[in-house]
Amino acid sequence: MDWTPIILSFQLAGLTSVLLLVIGIPIAYLLAYSSFKGKILLEALLGMPLVLPPTVLGFYFLLFFSTEGGFGKWMHDVFGLNLIFSFEGLLIASVIYSLPFMVQPLQAGFSSVDTKLIEAAESLGKGRWEILWRVLLPLIKPSLLSGWVLSFAHTIGEFGVVLMMGGSIPGRTKVASIAVYEEVEKLNYEAAHEYSFILFALCFVLLLILYGTNRSTLNPFHK
Repeated sequence: MDWTPIILSFQLAGLTSVLLLVIGIPIAYLLAYSSFKGKILLEALLGMPLVLPPTVLGFYFLLFFSTEGGFGKWMHDVFGLNLIFSFEGLLIASVIYSLPFMVQPLQAGFSSVDTKLIEAAESLGKGRWEILWRVLLPLIKPSLLSGWVLSFAHTIGEFGVVLMMGGSIPGRTKVASIAVYEEVEKLNYEAAHEYSFILFALCFVLLLILYGTNRSTLNPFHK
């Protein structure tokens, strides 16, 4: 079995989940503690990847990231990057596609924190940034873990978006889900099973860790 698609999937999921932590925390904080015009519109827009077919998102990514489009043309002209059929393009598309899997658990975590704790920290002269890092984030560790695991596992399982955006270039865009599809097309079920079993086992272990950790955190006296 060629391990390159597995390694590439791990790289894509790892980078995506790290970037989503950086991007998702301020977005979730804003949605949890701010009230502004268009908030519902923003929440609906961020939640679109949950309901849209991946091929629809992949199609619009193709248009938007193409060198004939706005963002894709700008990236090509300024940085010399062609986002279509590239790992960089897959990474950007994966961040957008998995964004709600990070933002929604974090938003729920922020919303569950007693506002009296925030008010107490403010009365002690703590700024918003310090409150975020020293008060809020330690209190929502289960939500942070949930967001990371769900976004990582969701990226590992991507198919439609990565197929549309990256195609199947060995060593660059051919991730494990694409490898499974191609092996099935070739009737090579043994190789397809090997790839599938690794992905299945990985996601199962991640969910076991997530549920076990969150259960212990929510009920520290559970045996």
